[in-house]
Amino acid sequence: MLKIGLTGGIASGKSVVASRFAELGAVLVDADALARDVVEPGTPGLARVVEAFGQEMLDAAGRLDRARLGAVVFGNTAQRAVLNGIVHPLVREAAAGIVASAADGAVIVQDIPLLVETGQGSDFHLVIVVDAPDDVRLGRMLEHRGMTADEARSRMAAQASRDERLAAADVVLDNSGPIDGLLAQVDALWAERLVPFARNLTMNTPAERPGGPVLHRPRAEWPQDAERQMARIRVALRKNAGQDGAGTVLGVDHIGSTSVPGLDAKDVLDLQLTVPALAAADPLEPVLAAAGYPRVPGITADIPKPAHPDAAAWAKRFHASADPGQAVNLHVRAAGSAGWRFALCFRDWLRADPDAAADYLALKRRLAELHAADPSTAAYAAAKEAWFAAAEGPMERWAADARWVPPSYPA
Repeated sequence: MLKIGLTGGIASGKSVVASRFAELGAVLVDADALARDVVEPGTPGLARVVEAFGQEMLDAAGRLDRARLGAVVFGNTAQRAVLNGIVHPLVREAAAGIVASAADGAVIVQDIPLLVETGQGSDFHLVIVVDAPDDVRLGRMLEHRGMTADEARSRMAAQASRDERLAAADVVLDNSGPIDGLLAQVDALWAERLVPFARNLTMNTPAERPGGPVLHRPRAEWPQDAERQMARIRVALRKNAGQDGAGTVLGVDHIGSTSVPGLDAKDVLDLQLTVPALAAADPLEPVLAAAGYPRVPGITADIPKPAHPDAAAWAKRFHASADPGQAVNLHVRAAGSAGWRFALCFRDWLRADPDAAADYLALKRRLAELHAADPSTAAYAAAKEAWFAAAEGPMERWAADARWVPPSYPA
């Protein structure tokens, strides 16, 4: 199943988006609704709230007086933390029950107002943020919710900043204009990305990438995008640690052209997952597939380079993203192997040597133009191998002069 985390600041229009996803066929898990359910009369949640905040938090009918409780916690970080510590675990437990009962191929949309604040983003295949400028949201709260300006600003201040939410987003839906525009974005996202993503997960297959190489100017967001992907991988592996060796990993690194500042690149994030030995990669396969990175059959090694001709030293497992909206290559290599070392050293060499980076960029541009009409990027990739082989000597001389060593990973 495809798990989507949906969030947005107060008055961003998140509820409208959630409703639309439900209409399109998603299984909606509404954290706000669950947060109300877990403090209904007679629940352990309500008993704990009363214990923490007093009987005066109840109305005459014995129900939670939300307005009174809100006046206590909003603007008071310590009190809000106490309330969150009571409610959030109960909400997560209830949400987990709904998710567990969903069909295998379902698209699960979890509407979580405080997704960013509670650090849950890496638990999902995608995080969608509904966004509107702060002044627009403030105006909506004054006009439609009857709040005073101070009340509205206090609610906004209690949440993550707009920049923090945008940094956590895989997808941003702009709700600064008419509602029809927002709904059109949701419909397009559903049809073009979410449905194919869910299908790929069910079929255990990477997303298709037709067409020849298309180079993009350097994008400032590539490192941030890579970090989100790596965080998802780390969380998935940590949750499965100890299960058939699935936790046997040392680290995850951003490699390839998108990891080198100032270098044109295909919009593909290359990541390297380091294992102590390649045999440890096999139990990872179902975990990575469920996280959105199914294995690509038939790719078992890199092309050996002259200084390290032993083909076994270049063995790897290769996975790729099932998400049609974000291409990811995940190379699983053994620590200390020739392929593992080359990927890391090559990245650091290009970061440190502008002339080498410029030479590689010229090659990439020339080959991208030559292979632009190809049905895939295979010939483009193969054509770069001669340059890689010739560059191994200069790279190793740089490594010796710079006393470069590959990264070490905590035990």
